[in-house]
Amino acid sequence: MTEPEARESNTQEKEAEETAPRETDVAAPEEPVAVEPVAVEPVAVEPEAAEDESELDDATLESALEAILLVVDSPASNEQLASAVGSEVNRVKPMLLSMAAKFTERGSGIDLRYAGDGWRFYTRTAYAPYVERLLLDGARSKLTRAALETLAVIAYRQPLTRARVSAVRGVNVDGVMRTLLARGLISEAGVDPESNGTMYTTTELFLERLGLASLTDLPALAPLLPGVDLIDEISDSMDTDPRVTRSTKNRGSKPDPVAELDSDD
Repeated sequence: MTEPEARESNTQEKEAEETAPRETDVAAPEEPVAVEPVAVEPVAVEPEAAEDESELDDATLESALEAILLVVDSPASNEQLASAVGSEVNRVKPMLLSMAAKFTERGSGIDLRYAGDGWRFYTRTAYAPYVERLLLDGARSKLTRAALETLAVIAYRQPLTRARVSAVRGVNVDGVMRTLLARGLISEAGVDPESNGTMYTTTELFLERLGLASLTDLPALAPLLPGVDLIDEISDSMDTDPRVTRSTKNRGSKPDPVAELDSDD
């Protein structure tokens, strides 16, 4: 190869080198950044919300009802209890009946009863002496015999006026009636259209204290007591009583069936 040819060859090689892309000059193609796919997950329900929406199992429901009944200060209805535990009434009511049966079956000192207008825990009657010994210690305040007799007349014949109660008992009952009203065992229930006297009935507290669901649960009258149908006759007979007649003439006023009778006060 001649010198000019060699020079020309070198020139071509140099040009080829200059035009050829260099590894250092050509930027390497950028590798795509691997973007992890973001999965759109459904919104998870919080555990507390899930618990609220789910039904309690039987064991938990029974325990929850027991806890509520331990703290209520008055009978709780089926609806109130169902609302508190977040369940349906048609599930809570059978559970309460089952609980009551279990307490009775094992002879528990706790008695679950439906009294008045709801459910409440009571101490079983068989163990009342032990409870009284601990809590009352002989210092309990109870109704007098006069108050109990008056309350019995009202319970079996309600509604009736104070005068009719006095006629049945044979004494003035003003003081006793005030006591029963103050304790919330009786309440006013309108006016008698014949005498314009205030009429009285027993209250829900009366049923609650006796552990009764309704007045139909009252025991039958004792054989020695007059039947309730005789009360009106007794009251009417007082109008012809000589003592009442004499007293009425002296006062020149309307007959008062209990004017000459003794008083509990």
